[in-house]
Amino acid sequence: MTNDLSIFHLVTNASFVVQFVMFILLMASVLSWTFIFFKRKALNQAFKVTDKFDQVFWSGVDLAALYEKLTTQDFEAEGIEKIFLAGYKEYSRMNKKDGIDPVVQVENAQRVMRIELTREVDKLDETLSFLATVGSTSPYVGLFGTVWGIMNSFRALGDVKQATLAHVAPGIAEALIATAIGLFAAIPAVVAYNRFTTRLDRLAGRYQLFVDEFVVLLQREAHNI
Repeated sequence: MTNDLSIFHLVTNASFVVQFVMFILLMASVLSWTFIFFKRKALNQAFKVTDKFDQVFWSGVDLAALYEKLTTQDFEAEGIEKIFLAGYKEYSRMNKKDGIDPVVQVENAQRVMRIELTREVDKLDETLSFLATVGSTSPYVGLFGTVWGIMNSFRALGDVKQATLAHVAPGIAEALIATAIGLFAAIPAVVAYNRFTTRLDRLAGRYQLFVDEFVVLLQREAHNI
């Protein structure tokens, strides 16, 4: 058995099972970092849109004018803007009908906004479950590769008359690489998942706060207060 303990040599000379485990973990790591990059970008954009919309909405702008602006062909609404559009559109549609109770008008608008809120949050929640899965399973997948590699290393001792550390060191070293790769895949995924979940909860809270505040404004308008 060779005593070359370089990382490249250990990986290329590992058993098929250990190499397969390493490959799965590396692919999981690549996908995790891809999702992390795009999810970070999406959340940053959502917060940016929310901050900008809040400034415009509470500046005293006419709601009808704001609705018209957000529904122009050259503007693509996002996040909280879609929630506003859904609520105002429903309220306006109900308001045009005769004999509709103002309470029903506001309740319908609130219901539509909550549905749109759920859609927007679910859209941002995509791929987070993948990060959670990678973070929770990668160490165990790596451990499986390690156990398999160590098992093969000790089985090989049956072919030698005198066992020494030099005989088992390469096998154990290549096996431990699987655990290292598992941790390399898991740690960023766990950190990103916790970070994104916290930010998403904050964003969902802001969406819900806007819905509640907008409902108050619609109630005042419906009752001419």
